[in-house]
Amino acid sequence: MAVAVTVTVPEGWEPGAFKARVDQVLHRFAAEEAGQLTAIDSSLGPVADAVETAVADGKRLRAAFCYWGWRAAGQPDSDALVRAAASMELVHAAAVVHDDLIDDSPLRHGRPTAHLALREAVRDHPQPALAASSLAMLAGDLLMSMAGQLFVTSGLPAAYLGRARPLWAALARELIAGECLEILHTGSAAPDTAISLKVVRYKTAKYTVEQPLLIGALLGGAGERLRAGCSAYGLPLGEAFQLRDDLLGLFGDPALTGKDGSDDVRGHRPTALLAETWRLAGEEDRERLRTLLAAGAGTDKDTGTDTADTDTGTGTGTADAVRDVMRRLKAPDRIEAMITARVEEALHALDELDLPGPAAAALNRLAHSAAVRRS
Repeated sequence: MAVAVTVTVPEGWEPGAFKARVDQVLHRFAAEEAGQLTAIDSSLGPVADAVETAVADGKRLRAAFCYWGWRAAGQPDSDALVRAAASMELVHAAAVVHDDLIDDSPLRHGRPTAHLALREAVRDHPQPALAASSLAMLAGDLLMSMAGQLFVTSGLPAAYLGRARPLWAALARELIAGECLEILHTGSAAPDTAISLKVVRYKTAKYTVEQPLLIGALLGGAGERLRAGCSAYGLPLGEAFQLRDDLLGLFGDPALTGKDGSDDVRGHRPTALLAETWRLAGEEDRERLRTLLAAGAGTDKDTGTDTADTDTGTGTGTADAVRDVMRRLKAPDRIEAMITARVEEALHALDELDLPGPAAAALNRLAHSAAVRRS
């Protein structure tokens, strides 16, 4: 089967145009899957809606990294490759649905998360919250299945797909390992930066940058040097991406992030931001953090409002009190320095690769947009 080649992106790269291509693939594919689901039984409509909603929005960074891995290997623009790259976004959609369910997060892209949106469908169920969570879990499972389906039906030759197939297994295994590590270390009495960075690497960094880039490069027939360079660029950049997410989770504007700004405090999650705060804190501040994080666990997870009687000393709520401690100890500055160091490491690795001009320029631009952002 020949690879379909277009001239949509012949030399440079317009992120908006690329995102529109990926959106078109995802929206059409999700609509087809939703139609097949509701054809089984019309009562499956809310689950079908959850699947379509899960892919409705996004920066499409994972697809972009996959695309530019392919172009870095010297391959031309390809509609079939864009379809394969779009499958990376279905992996992300599945991870998001599952992650929101595990964390009991109320908002994503400014909308109720799947396990909350599905409660209306099971309002007459004896245990509506449990039933809605179960439906969300299954919707996430379906999205992961759809990712594999879109990849293998992308239109790329079977021999090309075979080059990347082993990495798919690693991607799923490592993503699940990262999620498990976060669960196992959530609520730790003594947050540890090394553990937090391992969670960052396996839960987010690898499947956000390194693995999509490697999959694209492998599809394109990359040699050992390019594959090593993809990892040298992708791992530190993926870590920078998640470290930025840590900062935005507490210090970003919810109107831009579309997330509840108290999530990480309420969940007592093992973020690098919290771990660095703990490392910098003396015993008095550590005791205050223990009190605040315990109080945060008493927050209503559906509404994001405090249900615990918390003495924050500031009158601005538990999350604001944690932010005050972090700012005073300059923990956000430490995370900013870690982000900067990782972006510089990624760009140095990119310079060493001597890539085709368009790929080098796009990956340089992606490095900055992934780490320097407000949402």
